[in-house]
Amino acid sequence: MRPSCGRHPLPPPLLLLLLHALTPPPAAAPVGVNWGFSSSHPFPAAQVVRGLLLPNSVPRVRLAAASPDALAALSGTGVAVTVGVPNELLRPLATSRKAAAAWVHDNVNRYASGVRFEYVAVGDESFLLNYGQQNQSFLVTAAANIQRALVDAKLSSKMKVVVPCSSDLYQNTSTLPSKAYFRPEVNETIAELLSFLANHSSPFMVELNPFLSFQHKKNLSLDYYLFQLMSHPVSDGHIKYDNYFDASIDALITALTKAGFSNMDIIVGGVGWPSDGAVNATPVIAQSFMTGLVNHLARKSGTPLRPKVLPNETYLFSLLDEDQRSIASGSYERHYGIFTFDGQAKYHVNLGQGSKALENAPDVQYLPSKWCVLDNNKDISNVSSSFSAACFNADCTALSPGGSCSGIGWPGNVSYAFNSYYQQHDQSEEGCNFNGLGLITTVDPSVDNCLFTLAIDTSTASSFHPILAILQILILYFYTYNVL
Repeated sequence: MRPSCGRHPLPPPLLLLLLHALTPPPAAAPVGVNWGFSSSHPFPAAQVVRGLLLPNSVPRVRLAAASPDALAALSGTGVAVTVGVPNELLRPLATSRKAAAAWVHDNVNRYASGVRFEYVAVGDESFLLNYGQQNQSFLVTAAANIQRALVDAKLSSKMKVVVPCSSDLYQNTSTLPSKAYFRPEVNETIAELLSFLANHSSPFMVELNPFLSFQHKKNLSLDYYLFQLMSHPVSDGHIKYDNYFDASIDALITALTKAGFSNMDIIVGGVGWPSDGAVNATPVIAQSFMTGLVNHLARKSGTPLRPKVLPNETYLFSLLDEDQRSIASGSYERHYGIFTFDGQAKYHVNLGQGSKALENAPDVQYLPSKWCVLDNNKDISNVSSSFSAACFNADCTALSPGGSCSGIGWPGNVSYAFNSYYQQHDQSEEGCNFNGLGLITTVDPSVDNCLFTLAIDTSTASSFHPILAILQILILYFYTYNVL
């Protein structure tokens, strides 16, 4: 219920105006955004910077990899930048100091005069349970070699090396922060990592996944994750937790303390909520989570174990939807964007612009207004194989249970799959064949909230392909792997 004023409740709009006038908004929180590049049609970097980051006053950004386009576009903007090193580069960077020096030269030195670098993030959740131990033997050495390269380039005083870690590194079956500890099988590597970070006064970077936790922890309510008032907070001894974020940070603090690093600073490298692809993944719930998180940080209350002390920085995940992200954890992985793939805001959250609505990217260039649908005049008795092939090679995550297109039924979902494939293949005629079952139409087949997308036109824009950067460093590695 809305609060009332005396015996005559005010109309809701007037009440809100008075509340805003009487209660100044909390100070801006140290928030940034993640910017990834796993898209079939990447939004041009210059448009991302000039059309989204700057108009919305985003103070800092974390790049998933060293995109030349993104770094060039960020030059001279004053936006603080964290640049990522993919897991595929850990082995060559650990094996060869020359490879690490070359990576720093190509991706940091080259842009250092114009880009405000803050961190190099080595690896991407390398301790994730799903990865096993494939990255662990290279991780700390790769980070140390990058650190040496920064020192040699006289850049170590301007930026630090961090190592992003997933929260499953320390969270266990218990929901109580006091019971947390680093997983025993990684203790040796963790000890090396924490010593490395402490020696260079670098913070511990953690990636939080509240949506995955919510799916697995059936005993915790949605209110706990959305920063809503709870009648029964989670009790951990004399401490009570009323939200997932504080409990996760305190669990990490507990694990760090047990490992002997109780005072290590913390950065949240990624935290967000998806808006499609699963039950409870909607724009409304995502906005509730993001707004609750940003407001919680802005109050600067800290956590029970560190009152009045915030994580140094918190990076929201993520800026844009990415239709080629791995969906090993769930279809929702491709729908974490605050903005759609084409730079249109899904909901409101304060990225630095305050109470103003988010600015959408202007002047987006799309492919022609054409869609590919199932031709119902054909024999569709064998359409299942074409549907499966389209979804295997395109993005059908919105059709997942709970997704925005899960209710369109058969054969509407076939048309959705056909169109996704067609758009990803730049609307080529061959991309709408499907053994003669596809039909190109100029009538938008979207239904209610189920949008049949049009791809953006990237024909005149350069784009970043992380695999090319990986190939370059691998070539260097094969030349230098014997030289330490």
